[in-house]
Amino acid sequence: MQTNFSLAQLADPHVAESEKILRACVHCGFCTATCPTYVTLGNELDSPRGRIYLIKDMLENGRAADKETVTHIDRCLSCLSCMTTCPSGVNYMHLVDHARVHIEQTYRRPLADRTIRALLAFVLPHPARFRAALRLAKLGKPFVGLFNSMPALKPLAAMLALAPASVPASSPVSKPGRHAPQVKPNGRVALLTGCAQSVLEPGINEATISLLTRLGVEVVIPEGEGCCGALVHHMGREKDALAAARRNVDAWTRQIEQGGLDAIVITASGCGTTIKDYGFMLRLDPAYAEKAKTVSALAKDVTEYLATLELPKPMVEPGVVVAYHSACSMQHGQKIVRQPKELLAKAGFTVREPREGHLCCGSAGTYNILQPEISARLRDRKVRNIEETGADIVATGNIGCITQIASAARMPVVHTVKLLDWAYGGERPAGV
Repeated sequence: MQTNFSLAQLADPHVAESEKILRACVHCGFCTATCPTYVTLGNELDSPRGRIYLIKDMLENGRAADKETVTHIDRCLSCLSCMTTCPSGVNYMHLVDHARVHIEQTYRRPLADRTIRALLAFVLPHPARFRAALRLAKLGKPFVGLFNSMPALKPLAAMLALAPASVPASSPVSKPGRHAPQVKPNGRVALLTGCAQSVLEPGINEATISLLTRLGVEVVIPEGEGCCGALVHHMGREKDALAAARRNVDAWTRQIEQGGLDAIVITASGCGTTIKDYGFMLRLDPAYAEKAKTVSALAKDVTEYLATLELPKPMVEPGVVVAYHSACSMQHGQKIVRQPKELLAKAGFTVREPREGHLCCGSAGTYNILQPEISARLRDRKVRNIEETGADIVATGNIGCITQIASAARMPVVHTVKLLDWAYGGERPAGV
């Protein structure tokens, strides 16, 4: 794609990076076939190619974002399916991230939208606040219908509808500490406990520690670790995202210096995609650029790390048919496709893949709150395809997908690591 940025504009490293990405696009349109919003809405501006034109026009002319551009960028799930499809290697992720920062800096959203986004940024990355908010949500549940009837408050209705009926107790594994290997030592890793996941489903991290320590891996929860920053990063709140990244880089660097790490294990694939991008996000910070690059290189999804270990023979024979849902952040963001399915099959599960597995379930961080109608259509399409497999349960590697699919599916939705932990001697997951 031809661009016409001035030398003054290209002096900005963010603009220069985006210009390089724009030039890689050859207008082929392959991305439209796999873009969930284009497939759902049929609008060229709701495809990656259409959004690229909007972003180019906005950045090239150095203008503030307008309502039309914001509408179509907001509808992007950041599922990154377009990057899997693109034959030219266009890094759409970095381009749309830059566009969101520009929108946040130059566009004044309506009051209700600003308020809900500020609330999400204030609550979700902080487990204590999130736990308190979920308990308070019970008081708002009766008003879901009322809020749904008011367009500006539909995100609030979606937020309340997604809130679980009960909140699990806080898990001890969410606190900083060391979990010793139960057999001959076979590695040392740090585990990201996460923010929303540690509140909604602490059993995921418990199962991870249970499984890894039985395999001889020492697991540490570093002091000072927190939210990966993905939630605010995708809302264009780059100052908050970079602060979260620096805090985690510091926490993991201390562990690297004190005892070394074989990996930073992540059990939420949405977090994994962001942490693996810390090297890029902090590339302009001389105090953090190298440390962030090291952290990104160590980041591994739990299934990615387990695939490097020599696993014993399973201790139980599950005899269960599993529909494996590959989260977008797993298959498109991190290009992890083979390992989860192979691990499940090796553990004794019969694995089936749903039709249209490349399409997003509609969760996408806060998307199912901020874009509830599109999200619901994608969720229902995903659930239909999953149920057509005839599987007993759904396995996936991202808490957002678990929450989204479970809100409509008639079968249990379980994190992959909980099934693996069960097969290798851990507890049977609830509902399975």
